[in-house]
Amino acid sequence: MQKRTIERRWLPLNALRAFEGVARHGSFTAAANALLISQSALSRHVIALERLLGVQLFERRPHALTLTRAGQHLLPAVVKSFDRLEYALDDIRNEGAPAQRTLRVQMPPSFAVQLAMPLLRDFRRTSTGVDIDLVSPHGVGPPLGDVDVAVVYSRPEVTDRITDLLWPVRLSILCHPSLAAAHAGKDLAAFIEANELVHVRLADQPRHHGWAQFVRHLNLAGVNVERGLVVDTAVLAAQYALGGQGLAVLDASLFAEEIRAGRLVRPYDMALENGYGYYLTTHPEGLGDPAIAMFRSWLIERFGTAPQAGAPLAGPTVQLAVSNE
Repeated sequence: MQKRTIERRWLPLNALRAFEGVARHGSFTAAANALLISQSALSRHVIALERLLGVQLFERRPHALTLTRAGQHLLPAVVKSFDRLEYALDDIRNEGAPAQRTLRVQMPPSFAVQLAMPLLRDFRRTSTGVDIDLVSPHGVGPPLGDVDVAVVYSRPEVTDRITDLLWPVRLSILCHPSLAAAHAGKDLAAFIEANELVHVRLADQPRHHGWAQFVRHLNLAGVNVERGLVVDTAVLAAQYALGGQGLAVLDASLFAEEIRAGRLVRPYDMALENGYGYYLTTHPEGLGDPAIAMFRSWLIERFGTAPQAGAPLAGPTVQLAVSNE
């Protein structure tokens, strides 16, 4: 089949602007208000674009509007293109004034809380011409469509984005030092059974998934882990453990500062790899943007030399089987 192309002179710029507005605001009404046009005109633009492409870009339901797979594919390209136009036009209008570039950066909540502020502070010292707009959505999955650069907590997967591993996640039991001292001498199974467990919720997995993996792959048959507190983020689990109660299975690299300071301890000298890691992802076309390329290179170099960025922990390491179930 011959590949069909759209000539540049026929690019439907108004329709693309309407599509981006609806996708950004999640509603035709809100997008129409933001773009200062009627809702009927906005709808006509989107329908015309869908007819041109021969596919639907939105799933329209009574109380929900979501992007189709085609819409998800188109949105990042549209956002990036309009962003570049905006930056270029601003540079021309403000010629002679310092050019200030804003990068929209996505990071997982626990990563952002533990590392983002010192990281971004260091970056701003060396890159005063770049501002950062940081977003931290919950859950595991692909980055948002309107971000320039994203750090995601994920398993390895093939996508159309450029992906760089910052560090693989290695899970360890972490707890308050007083709790470890109170149970000194117990074997691992008895230690787990004697204490409250803190679970980190993982999208599309059972509530007690992390601890269940931990005991299964250490052959701790009969240890009950389907109990305890379930929280949304690793940093909440760590905060609970810092209060003196509860055992959490967490990435020790993410809480390296708390471990170095003695606020949290690893009572058993072992680390488990569960197949997840922190990945830096960028759209291929984004590498042509000097600010994006600079931030990507800086972050890769930062984690390539940082001791907490996935450096092996002392003690034996047990490899967990990676499952796609």
